[in-house]
Amino acid sequence: MRTRGRRLVGLACIGVLAVALAACGSTSSSAATGSAATGSAAQSQHSGLANVAYAGSLQLLDDKTVGPAFQRATGFSYEGRGGGAFGISQEILAGEITPNVFESVGAGPIEPLMPKFTSWYVQFASSPIVVAYNPKSRFASQLAAIAEGQKPIADLFSLMAQPGFLLGRTNPQTDPQGQAFYEMVELAQAEYHLPAGTVTRVLGPLDNPSEVFAETALESRLQSGQLDAASAFLSQAIQLHLPYITLPSALNFGDPALASQYATASLNLGKGNIVHGVPLVLDITTIGSTDAQAADSFVAYVLSKAGRTALKAGGYELLTPTAFGNRSAIPPEVLKDLSGS
Repeated sequence: MRTRGRRLVGLACIGVLAVALAACGSTSSSAATGSAATGSAAQSQHSGLANVAYAGSLQLLDDKTVGPAFQRATGFSYEGRGGGAFGISQEILAGEITPNVFESVGAGPIEPLMPKFTSWYVQFASSPIVVAYNPKSRFASQLAAIAEGQKPIADLFSLMAQPGFLLGRTNPQTDPQGQAFYEMVELAQAEYHLPAGTVTRVLGPLDNPSEVFAETALESRLQSGQLDAASAFLSQAIQLHLPYITLPSALNFGDPALASQYATASLNLGKGNIVHGVPLVLDITTIGSTDAQAADSFVAYVLSKAGRTALKAGGYELLTPTAFGNRSAIPPEVLKDLSGS
């Protein structure tokens, strides 16, 4: 499968993002500033904080766009923190953090929280992984040729395995993207009949200290020139103006219809913990009961037309919002946006 454009596509999508977010902003602002009295009333009627813990790939969208728009539209306050979704889950379980909303990549980080902290979650979007790269890298011309389809995708893996190629990825122990990227190289080795040991030559050990970085810092390292290429979600590459290589659906973990194919890849995390590839979907739930009205309202906003417009413009593939777990426990404000409601 041939890859498609990098920078021009990213810039075009950024333009769409700006327009769409402006639309979202104008919609929210109409509630907040179209009438000063209306905006003032919204602020006075709603007190409470949506304390959102999100997968690190959502940092820019949540903190710069969705969070502020949510505040303007509802009068509730917003606060966000990001990290690897599995790591966030572990922190919640340990009582180290107490968010009232959790946005995860995949259900895996949410399920250990059930039923103590939540009993439901909603799947609402997906984002494939890509290989983002620095346009000033000494390997940039070769990466661009692959991105533009002038060279085959198979060449990407031999290039990343070259001595001196600086590749970044996230920690598979704490982050679903880190797991998927490792599994992606495994799938590619089989798909393109690459030499045995390609996975090891490209990635090294699971916790390779020369490659593994926090999700919220990975792309900034790439932008600064500390890395030649890095794992990324398509949404991150678009929002951060990064040139990228599009991976085939069979490798990118972005198509829920290919779940059985992704599951053929596996990763041994140690201590008998073996995980299999899963589609990279976004799931959201409320956690606990603190400021429940604000938490419910944030989830409802994410699933609303304005929230979904921002997600689409930010490079996410919209899925029909679908509930899992105890549907009767889902707040009515959220339930109205779900399939079949």
